Amino acid sequence: MERKKNYFAGPCVLPVEVLKEVEKNIVDYQGNGLSMIEASHRGGMFEKMYDECIALVRELYSVPEDYDVYFLGGGATLQFTMIPFNFLKKNTTADYAMTGVWANKATEDAIKLGRVNVIFDGKDSKYSTLPEPGSLRFSDDSSYVYICANETIGGLEWKEYPDTGNIPLICDMSSNYFSQPVPVEKFSMIYGGVQKNLGPAGATLIIMKKSMLDRRNENIPAYLDYGRHSKEKGLYNTPPVFSIWVVKLVLEWIKANGGVKGMYDRSLITSGMIYDVIDNSNNFYYSPVDARFRSRMNICFRIRNQELEAKFLEEAKNNGMLGLKGHRSVGGLRASLYNSLPTSDVEFLRDFMIKFEKENS
Repeated sequence: MERKKNYFAGPCVLPVEVLKEVEKNIVDYQGNGLSMIEASHRGGMFEKMYDECIALVRELYSVPEDYDVYFLGGGATLQFTMIPFNFLKKNTTADYAMTGVWANKATEDAIKLGRVNVIFDGKDSKYSTLPEPGSLRFSDDSSYVYICANETIGGLEWKEYPDTGNIPLICDMSSNYFSQPVPVEKFSMIYGGVQKNLGPAGATLIIMKKSMLDRRNENIPAYLDYGRHSKEKGLYNTPPVFSIWVVKLVLEWIKANGGVKGMYDRSLITSGMIYDVIDNSNNFYYSPVDARFRSRMNICFRIRNQELEAKFLEEAKNNGMLGLKGHRSVGGLRASLYNSLPTSDVEFLRDFMIKFEKENS
């Protein structure tokens, strides 16, 4: 089978080596006589795999001992509600940076549960830029500060994180998780859906400073209570077993390919290939994103003659390239260059873009 070149923003492309390992063990996991996705989450076979997966998270991100690491179902979107439900205290404020679709959705949920102060709103720029971290001003009564590390739809990425002092910093890293080293100790909570850089959809990875649990509101329903999940190691209810198993395999792949530093170095090269084509195209292509905050993961771009965008997508599809259409809310074109996308596929896209420009200028 000749694999398609997959630039979809999510679910993500996965390493072929991982897919083959899943294929090898999907029926009979390592000779145990049953599949991992049939195994009890209270049994040794799953728990061994789960513990190994959590250990890899800790190792690759250098997670301090005073942080919990576990998985939840419900996708990252569930966290938009769980975070203010747990941590937005009565008579306090939560500070949110509205930087695009995903941060804005989180803000909208928080507003339904308490008082929110918008410390940045990119609306006037059509969410094409980010604030300088040092320019942000936080509420005197802030319960926490919330940011989205990488806006998948808008193609924006924080290059430096704000210093919030004693105020907890919470960050959605769904679309650039494990694509670079992260100073975990700077955050009180990091979370993200795994379907961008880590595995198939179905699980959300939580990394939380244990002391955050002391800041919780009271009388929280069981599944919405981070304290309950911390106590149960993320196994309060049946976890998304298949997704977690594949995440473990992807983390092993990341470790074998240079770790998060290796992923970062490679992402600078691959994203640079595409941005160089855009910037050197004599305005045939253009990026709507502030160059200071361009995402390494999700490259959003347009063609000056926008009638050519449909032709671009059709010819790309005919050349085995999928997922290059921009999100329906913003239009245009988008190439998602996640960890598992082969460099050769990025080179193929680069060469296609150059050829398309020459033929249609």
